[in-house]
Amino acid sequence: MPQGTAVWLIENTSLTFEQIASFCGLHVLEVQALADGQVSAGMVGVDPIKLGQLTSEEIDRCSCDPNATLTLASPKFQITMQKKSRRKYTPLLKRQKRPDAIAWLLKFYPEMPDASICSLLSTTKATVISIRNRTHARINELNPKDPVLLGFCSQVDLDAAISKIKHKNTEEQ
Repeated sequence: MPQGTAVWLIENTSLTFEQIASFCGLHVLEVQALADGQVSAGMVGVDPIKLGQLTSEEIDRCSCDPNATLTLASPKFQITMQKKSRRKYTPLLKRQKRPDAIAWLLKFYPEMPDASICSLLSTTKATVISIRNRTHARINELNPKDPVLLGFCSQVDLDAAISKIKHKNTEEQ
C-alpha cells in the first residue's frame, strides 16, 4: 500500500515530498495531494517501521538531509520456499494409465525428447522407448489420454514442456 505508507510518512515525519515519492513509488504531485487531503480522505496510514520496511534511524538520517533517499531495511529473516515432496507410492490403477499418457504425448508431440517425458510423467526411459517403438507389452490396449486429466502432471508443467519444444524447434530453423 504505497499510498498508505506515504500518508503515514507525511503525518509522522519531516521528510520532503520528493523523498516520500521516491520511496513509495508515487509522483510528487500525488504525495502533495495526499498531504493536502485531496486524495486521502479517510485513508489510514500504514507504519513502515512496524512492517519492517524502514528503521527509525533511516527516517532520522533522511530527515536531516533533504537530498538523501530512503532505502528499504534488510529483512530480519529469510523466507525460503520448500520444495514439494513427490508422492512415494502411486496406486496400481494410476500406474496402469501411465502408458496411455505417454502415448498421448507421443501422438501429439512426437518431437518431445524422452527425458522430458520421463521427468514430466515420472516414468522410465525404457517405457517411453518401448511405446515409441511400439514394442510395449500392452501396445494394442493403449488409449492415448491427456496426462493432465489423468493427474500425472499439471497443465502449467505440460505447457512449459511444450513451449520448450517449440522454442527449440524455432532456434534450429
